[in-house]
Amino acid sequence: MKKETLEKRTKIANDIMYYIYTHIDTNIDIEELSIDLNISKFHMHRVFKEIFGRNIYESIKLIRLQKASNLLLTNKYSTISNIVNSCGYSSQSSFIKIFKERFGMTPKEWKNGGYKDYSNNIISQSKLSLQSYKDFNSIVPTIVKKSSIESYYIRNRGYDKNIETTWQKLETWLLTNDIKKYKKASLFHDNPTITPLEECQYIACIIVEDEEKIKSDRLPKFNIAEGVYAKFHLKCKNEDLLPFIQWVYHEWLPKSEYETTTKPSYAVYEELDFVNNSLEFSFYVSVEF
Repeated sequence: MKKETLEKRTKIANDIMYYIYTHIDTNIDIEELSIDLNISKFHMHRVFKEIFGRNIYESIKLIRLQKASNLLLTNKYSTISNIVNSCGYSSQSSFIKIFKERFGMTPKEWKNGGYKDYSNNIISQSKLSLQSYKDFNSIVPTIVKKSSIESYYIRNRGYDKNIETTWQKLETWLLTNDIKKYKKASLFHDNPTITPLEECQYIACIIVEDEEKIKSDRLPKFNIAEGVYAKFHLKCKNEDLLPFIQWVYHEWLPKSEYETTTKPSYAVYEELDFVNNSLEFSFYVSVEF
């Protein structure tokens, strides 16, 4: 396959995935999407499966479940019916059936604490995270309103060594294009503490502060959503990242009286050093009251 063809297909697949994540609370119309992208439904399905290894409908189903499972544990004032509607489900009964097939328990059992064992089992599969002993309870976030942020990105499926390789590619892109004013960020489409790590969508992002210099179209672009966020600042090691996210979603949010939304959380890095195992970043999680 030619490089140009691969880039074009990757862009189409990424655009579809971005659309799904940003419209997950609606009845996603594949026919309408194919018209917007100016490609046939057949080609759209084929390209998406070629890039991501699963079909579009299967991806929509999984993403809806991931969003709903997260809202169930964080939004204690929302009913199951509220969450079903906010994640684009047409009926509560079908949601309950699909949820039980995926998680081995009902949404009510999950909401009442069943998520804890499920999450701890995922964390225990990360040998790196098991090395973390950091206490996060002293961290106090600030509430901020953020504008949308345009960023170049590479999508990585799974939380593994490929993440480091992905950042090396972005570093190469920065050097190739002589970009000096930028910030590194990562977008967490999924809550990685309740989503099997090999299924998580980790998005490594570059926020360019001098757009005039960009001549390459090698990387796709998207916008990180505007909104109201709780902003946490943390300096830690790589092994602390997943336990920190678990603390935010499982402890801080339920106790805070805030609720989160289907918007993904994201981090903006001051330091991202894999060699010396050092992280410093601001973590933003969407909230409403």
